Amino acid sequence: MNRAIFIVIAILFFSGSSFAFDVSGLQPVAPNSIFSTFSAESLPKTMVSVETGFEKSKDPDFYRFSLRSAYGISDSIEFNITVPYVYNFNTTVDGMEDISVGFKHRFYDEGKYGPSLAYLINASIDNGRPEFSTHGRYGIGFIMSKRVGPFKGHMNFFYERPGSGELRGEVTFLGGIEFSAAHNFKMLGELLVRKSHFSNEYDQVEARFGYRIKTTDSIYTTLGIGTDLNKRTPEYRVLISLSYTSPQKKKEIKKIIEEE
Repeated sequence: MNRAIFIVIAILFFSGSSFAFDVSGLQPVAPNSIFSTFSAESLPKTMVSVETGFEKSKDPDFYRFSLRSAYGISDSIEFNITVPYVYNFNTTVDGMEDISVGFKHRFYDEGKYGPSLAYLINASIDNGRPEFSTHGRYGIGFIMSKRVGPFKGHMNFFYERPGSGELRGEVTFLGGIEFSAAHNFKMLGELLVRKSHFSNEYDQVEARFGYRIKTTDSIYTTLGIGTDLNKRTPEYRVLISLSYTSPQKKKEIKKIIEEE
């Protein structure tokens, strides 16, 4: 009974005219990402990427820390996991969000004119914290990527079904673009449009801009800022992440010398 009362209050609170808490869900890992936009590219077989992320949001006010990782099961199938932690939400509440896992499969490689295509199946594990949890959820996504010269564009569509029957299905559209300004520097742009679990309307519209620096062959640093376009979501947010990708094994070239 107490749990049901809390859910009703949470829905009324989150779906009001001010804002709704945005559940992070499964997040991509650099370099195959923009901020929250997935690329159809995946890590080569047995390669691993690990990323730490920091986010500061204003109205609602909170900090989010996350640990993300990706592993190449094959050259076209990738396993992803995201472990987020929310700190100081509205100055009073801290705790874990639901842990999310997923599998991304690129089933069509990019051609001269056509894009690369992938789908993603994901699920979240209920952490028992109703402030940040949807009591688990599961979903599916479609990913499209295409390179044109120094530009690379990505389109994502995701549908998430919550574990709680009182909440609604979440629909998210993401569009991202990256521009290779130099061999170790990329400019990033992203547009996120979402109908959250707490609304019947598209209540989150956010633009994000930033850049990514390839510090070494294995380390990437990403900085960005997001701004609200709908007056219903965080007024702004700052995004910072640092990722490490295991180096790719170099192929040994065997020279055959024929004696005359």
